[in-house]
This record gives sequence, structure tokens and C-alpha cells, in this order.
Amino acid sequence: MTLTDEAQELRRLPPGLWERLRLDPIRAPEHIALAAAGSFGPQAAQWADGKRARYRVTPAELAVMAKKRHATLARFEGAATGIGGVVTIVPDMAALAWIQARLAFYVAAAYGYDPTDPMRPAELLVLLGFYADPATARRALDGIGSTVVEAYIGSKLERQEALALRLAKMLGVRSARKLAGRLIPGVAIAFNAIGNERRTRALADKAIRFYGG
Repeated sequence: MTLTDEAQELRRLPPGLWERLRLDPIRAPEHIALAAAGSFGPQAAQWADGKRARYRVTPAELAVMAKKRHATLARFEGAATGIGGVVTIVPDMAALAWIQARLAFYVAAAYGYDPTDPMRPAELLVLLGFYADPATARRALDGIGSTVVEAYIGSKLERQEALALRLAKMLGVRSARKLAGRLIPGVAIAFNAIGNERRTRALADKAIRFYGG
């Protein structure tokens, strides 16, 4: 599979995830983390085992491979989707969040952690800055898993805005000025490509410190 094909594949979120994000935008990071565990846990384990079987690599080298791959995927995703401006900003951010979630599971697997362990999605939320520690994050995830998704009170536009803001925080976009760059068709192509890669590399470095010690 080429990088372009892989990036396009990662834009297709699992069935039902979009609906959960739209209905419950405030807990979008938690919903993404849970879905990522099911989609990427086994995949990351298979990837790490395959690389170790073919190459003599250290955990750190394997983690760097994951970092480079996902940074490139993030750049491709940004360049391919930056043409729609405000029309596509939420799907664009969701796609990047999905790529970054995958990255975290791959880095964990690179350092020998079981990527299918229930603590991995909790650790993802800690890496993203939503919780102070994995135990607290895991309790929050358990609460979501045991309840029906609660519909966000508000209009469709308000739900869309709430989801956009939550995804922006998940991606580390802290200012309206930076978010505005994604709204201008054409300009957003370069803005997304550069910003996506930079933020993905930054998250990879955090994950490497977290799992690599």
C-alpha cells in the first residue's frame, strides 16, 4: 500500500464513530481513543512483530520508524484535504486525530508494550493532555463504554462548532489564528500539510518519552 493510499484509508473512520462524535462532541477525544484501540491495537502489534522479524532494530529505532511514517501520513492527509476550507475543516481534523491516535499505539508497540491493553487508549488521552494520569483517563473511558451516547444540547451548527473546538484542542491547536489558516481554500493546503506534520512529530516525541523512558 502506498503512502497516499494509506492516508486515504485512514480518512475512513470506523462505522458509527462519526455519529458518536456528532452526538457527543464534548467527549470526542474519548470516543476516538476507544475506537482507535479496537482498530489499531491489533494492527500495531502485527506491525511491530513484522518489523522485528525482518530487521534487527532496537525499540528506539522502531519508534522512530513509526514517527516518520505517521508524520508523512499526516502531511499527505493535510495536503490532500486542505482545499475545502470551512466545509471540510471538521473531517480534516478528525482524520488527523485518527492518524495521531494510530501513531501512539504504534510507538507503544515499538517499545514492547501490548497495544491491545486497555490502558493504551487511556495513555493516549494523557499524551493529548486531557487527563493527568492514565488511571483517571481509564475511569472516564469505562464510564463512556457503559452508557449510551448523550446527545449534545444545541443546534446542528452548535454541535459542529463544539466538535471543531474539541478536535482542535486534541490536535494542540491553541489559537483562533492558527485554526483560521485551515479555513482558507488553497492556503489551507500548505497550512494543513506543514501543521499536520509538525504536530504529529511533536506527539510522537511525547509518546517516545512516555514509553521509552
